[in-house]
Amino acid sequence: MRGCWRAIGLVLVLVGCRPDAGTPRGTAERFLDEHYVHMNLARAKEFCSGLARQKVEEMERLVGEQKIDETTRKPRVSYALRETKEEGPDRVSFVFEGTIRVEDADRFTRRWLVSTRKEVDGHWRVSNFQEFE
Repeated sequence: MRGCWRAIGLVLVLVGCRPDAGTPRGTAERFLDEHYVHMNLARAKEFCSGLARQKVEEMERLVGEQKIDETTRKPRVSYALRETKEEGPDRVSFVFEGTIRVEDADRFTRRWLVSTRKEVDGHWRVSNFQEFE
């Protein structure tokens, strides 16, 4: 029983350390979670505006009717923040390094540049993103 409580405590600590969704970093991380970790483009799009939203909509079009659900063989994706660049009071960019593990294959890394912008409604949104090696 102690092990169960420890596990619950660890989860609460990890969740509590996550940046607030109303911050530039929190927005960027929630976008990465939905786009790359959960592979849920519709949810990722909720965190986007402008060019980023157009890119996600194009990915949705390319995926078409292909469903991604619990039966889909998905890679395990984790990431860490590597760099933050404040470009002004309403623009912040981040570089994240992602590790992708695919069953029966080598793991590999990618970097994601995620640019955020404070919209006129006061909410932060991902305005652009780019993947590179």
